Amino acid sequence: MRTFTLPGTDIVVPNVVLGMMRIEDKSEEDVRTLVRTARDAGITFVDHADIYRTKLHGCERRFAEALRLTPAEREQFVIQSKAGIVTDGPYFDFSHDHIIESVNGSLEALNTDYLDILLLHRPDALVEPEEVAQAFDELSAAGKVRAFGVSNHTPGQIELLRRHVRQPIVANQLQLSITHSPAVAQGIAANMADLDQSVSRDVGILDYCRLHDITIQAWSPFQAGFFDGPFLGSERFPELNAVIDRLAAKYGVPAEAIAVAWITRHPARMQVVLGTTTPDRVSAAAQGSDVPLTRAEWYELFRTAGHTVP
Repeated sequence: MRTFTLPGTDIVVPNVVLGMMRIEDKSEEDVRTLVRTARDAGITFVDHADIYRTKLHGCERRFAEALRLTPAEREQFVIQSKAGIVTDGPYFDFSHDHIIESVNGSLEALNTDYLDILLLHRPDALVEPEEVAQAFDELSAAGKVRAFGVSNHTPGQIELLRRHVRQPIVANQLQLSITHSPAVAQGIAANMADLDQSVSRDVGILDYCRLHDITIQAWSPFQAGFFDGPFLGSERFPELNAVIDRLAAKYGVPAEAIAVAWITRHPARMQVVLGTTTPDRVSAAAQGSDVPLTRAEWYELFRTAGHTVP
């Protein structure tokens, strides 16, 4: 498992992350098996959010109940959570009071004194960055949050925060897979007026994050689009899956590893956030961390996913 120091921090992280979105209804033993399998593969980074899932802080609480970490064991994990989505409505709330309340709720549910990373979840159109800055200052000074980031944010939205927030924005969690990759695809097809792929939908977020040492965390790495089913093994992507299967055989890894490797091969040094709760799939995906796809292989996967390479 490849690791690196998250820019702007002293936190060493793996390039594959275990997402905790779907563990609320799992038994404690199932959760322990899932986390143990991930750790055996080198994944020591877990991703939570206050809204996961049916009950507020439900998945965070299930994680804590299952693991019952001692202080020494807690230090072996990088725990990230998110705040800002209010399910009543729904609507978004980046106010000072909501951020503080959410973090305190996460710390209680997780039975820990601190989060390693807090992300602001989905942009709040009514954000007042001065309030965000005040909340971040208080959480940092109290030792409740070590580092801060965002999720699903554009360059302009991040710049607005950075104008007021004193801590570095260290991560931006975005949906990204071989088939859902506008952040990558637009730049490749720039200046091709008749091609939909050339339309900028995120204002160059990939290059922006690279320029500002913001780590992209890729969520839904196996989803074809926005929660419309996986591309792996799908009859909708026969050519892509044929290439994935051939490369999987070449490198001696499962298909999931090739899907992960397509993301981790990118020099932006991204992290891949796994959403599966199936231990075997976690083990399979983790093997993609070190697969050294060639440029030709990377572009072949990109083309057969339906993207244009001029």
